[in-house]
Amino acid sequence: MTAKKLFIKTYGCQMNVYDSERMAEAMGGEGYEVTDRPDDADMILLNTCHIREKAAEKVYSELGRYKGLKAARPDLKIGVAGCVAQAEGEEIMKRQPMVDLVVGPQSYHRLPELTARTHNGAKAIDTDFPEEDKFAHLKGRSKARRAPAAFLTVQEGCDKFCAFCVVPYTRGAEVSRPADRVVAEARDLVERGVREITLLGQNVNAYHGHEGGLAGLIRALEKIEGLARIRYTTSHPNDMDEALIAAHGDCEKLMPYLHLPVQAGSDRVLKRMNRQHTAESYLRLIERLRAVRPDLHMSGDFIVGFPEETEEDFRDTLSLIEAVEYGSAFSFKYSERPGTPAAERPQVPEDEKDDRLQRLQALLTTQQRALQDAMVGREVQVLFEKPGRLPGQMVGKSEYLHAVHVETDALAAGDLARIRIVSSGPNSLKGVVAGAQERREPIVSQPSS
Repeated sequence: MTAKKLFIKTYGCQMNVYDSERMAEAMGGEGYEVTDRPDDADMILLNTCHIREKAAEKVYSELGRYKGLKAARPDLKIGVAGCVAQAEGEEIMKRQPMVDLVVGPQSYHRLPELTARTHNGAKAIDTDFPEEDKFAHLKGRSKARRAPAAFLTVQEGCDKFCAFCVVPYTRGAEVSRPADRVVAEARDLVERGVREITLLGQNVNAYHGHEGGLAGLIRALEKIEGLARIRYTTSHPNDMDEALIAAHGDCEKLMPYLHLPVQAGSDRVLKRMNRQHTAESYLRLIERLRAVRPDLHMSGDFIVGFPEETEEDFRDTLSLIEAVEYGSAFSFKYSERPGTPAAERPQVPEDEKDDRLQRLQALLTTQQRALQDAMVGREVQVLFEKPGRLPGQMVGKSEYLHAVHVETDALAAGDLARIRIVSSGPNSLKGVVAGAQERREPIVSQPSS
């Protein structure tokens, strides 16, 4: 029997990448194989994100590209999943009648059932927040070999209700997966070649599926033989407890890189955002983290031009950035999200947003380049993930999440090696093998400060 073809287009965050993998696995049990060509597909699935500006319109535009395929092959199934599906619901089918199914991010374990309902021209929609654990209903992962680094969702949803954010409405309340299931999935990933796992959650450090919180889960994962590295994202400053801070100092497999969004450096703006922390409390938190891990590289998120933000507010954000010294960051102009409190407030003119974003990004770029240039001459440990663009080149990530490329024929994907950095480019580092490398052994050494 010829396998059916499934094309998935993934938008947005790492959690959507993970969700797409699980959807592909769920449909694999129904006889579907993944293809990278929509023209070849028997089913097209858009796994959508609602965070970016005009997210829904971009999805409708993408759907419009498939009208010809649907007209030529009426049996082609087209589905919309993820956060736009949750937010738009039946409106998607009203605007694009060719769509066969709509499924929210908490219901994708029902994807095979929904697909079965679409036979004979029927439509299927599921945007509920089911009580059952969707992960428990998904089929076990196939035993195929995996890339050296993988994502693993441990927490979903958000209870913070930041004034600019749709996540509480599209992903629901905070829920955590039981630790035993997370550890079991992690062991399975390691058995198939994964050496680095990034734990995912909308507020991952609010994880409560282990009695010791996220720190307790990390310590449980540290015991897995063959797992060399642990990371986690995305965090909220209010959920960074003492146990997790301590883990950054004494868990060898927890990498010295932390993405901790602050969004703004003005207390007035933070209060309007409903962030429930201050600039000063954020800075003191960074101090405590760096006290236990001095070489910790920080990453953050910033929104400029939030409603009623003044030039003085913006300068407070620049001051905070200067105090922290970020190794990387994501920055955006504020844009309205229908249904959120901030969308109803007086807006900052677009030209002011543009000006502030350029100034903020210039500062962040300067910091990022300075920290990257400071790596030259140092030795780092690199987990190699894939061949580079040049013959004989391998590419991997350092402990600090820097992309590192090395010209060598002695390394393969999955190898960990000590690398001496010899030069710094705009977005990556170049290195040479520093000595005898460890091959596929779960050994992680602390870098020198």
